[in-house]
Amino acid sequence: MDRLAAMEAFVRVVDTGSFSVAARQLRIGQPAVSRAIAQLEARLGARLLSRSTHGLAATEAGQNFYEHAKRSIEEADEADLAARGAAAALSGRLRVSAAVTFARLHVIPFLGEFLAAHPALDMDVVLDDRNVDLIDAGIDVALRMAELTDSALTARKIGQARRLLLGTPAYFERAGEPKLPAELNSHEAVIYDVRGGGSDWTFVRGAAQAAVHLKGRIHVTAAEGVREAVFADLGLAVASEWMFAPELSSGRVKPVLQDWCLPSIDLWAVFPTGRQAGAKARSFIDFIESRLSRAKGSEDEGAANGIGNT
Repeated sequence: MDRLAAMEAFVRVVDTGSFSVAARQLRIGQPAVSRAIAQLEARLGARLLSRSTHGLAATEAGQNFYEHAKRSIEEADEADLAARGAAAALSGRLRVSAAVTFARLHVIPFLGEFLAAHPALDMDVVLDDRNVDLIDAGIDVALRMAELTDSALTARKIGQARRLLLGTPAYFERAGEPKLPAELNSHEAVIYDVRGGGSDWTFVRGAAQAAVHLKGRIHVTAAEGVREAVFADLGLAVASEWMFAPELSSGRVKPVLQDWCLPSIDLWAVFPTGRQAGAKARSFIDFIESRLSRAKGSEDEGAANGIGNT
C-alpha cells in the first residue's frame, strides 16, 4: 500500500473507530489496514492509535497526523484533477446517501448518464430514510430534505419542491373533494410520521391562514409506505411533489386545495463535518441539481401549455 493509500486507511480508521469498518469501506481486507497503520507508525516513530474501554481512538500524535492526512488526501484529489484538466474523468469510489423514494425516482434512473461521463468512477448508493451518520458510514455526500437541525454540517441547498395535499381520484370520488382546509376534518389521511411530516399543517392563501390537524388511522415512517397507502385509496396525504412526481404527471394521484399553499421542502447536499467537498462529490451534486432544474423546467412548461396535473 502506497503512502497516500495508507494515509486514507488511517483517516478511515479514525473516522469510524474500527479497523473492520474502515476495511469494508475501502473494500480491502482488515489485515491490509492493520499493516498500513503499523507501517505508518514505524515510519513516523510514533504511536498513532490507542485502545481503551471506550474503543479505538487517535493519540495526540495521531490526531495531529489525522488532520494533515485528511487535508493531504483532499488536496491530492484536487491536484490530480487539475493536472489532467477540466475535462478529466473522475475516478475511484463515491459513496452517496439518500432517502429511498427520492433516490429511486430522482437519482438512480439517471446514474447511467453520470457514470457514462466518468467511466473510471464507481458508486456506492446507501439508501435509508433515516439520517445516517456520514462519518461512520463513510459517506462522501448525502441528499437530505426538510430543515437541517445540525448547524455544524457543511451543506448546500440544491433544490426546492412544493408540498401538496393529494389523493387518488377513487378516494376523492368516495370521500368528496375538499374545497377548504376546514373540510379536512371529515377526511381520512395517511400520516407521514417523520421529522418534516406529521399531522399538523398550516395552509396559507394570501393573508389568510388555516391550521389543520389531519386525522388518520395509518401512520407510516417511510415514503414508500405512504405512496402505497395512497395508491390503495386509504386516504389523502401531505407530500412533496418529488414523492409522487410520476403519478402527478400521469393523473394517478390528484392535488387538491391548490389555491392554498403549504410550506415548501428543501433539498440539501450535506458533507461530513470538517471535510471539504471533494471533486467527485461536487460533480455528482452539480449533476443532480441540473437534473432537478431540467425536470422542474419541463414541468413548468407543461403546466403553461395545460399538460399534466401538477
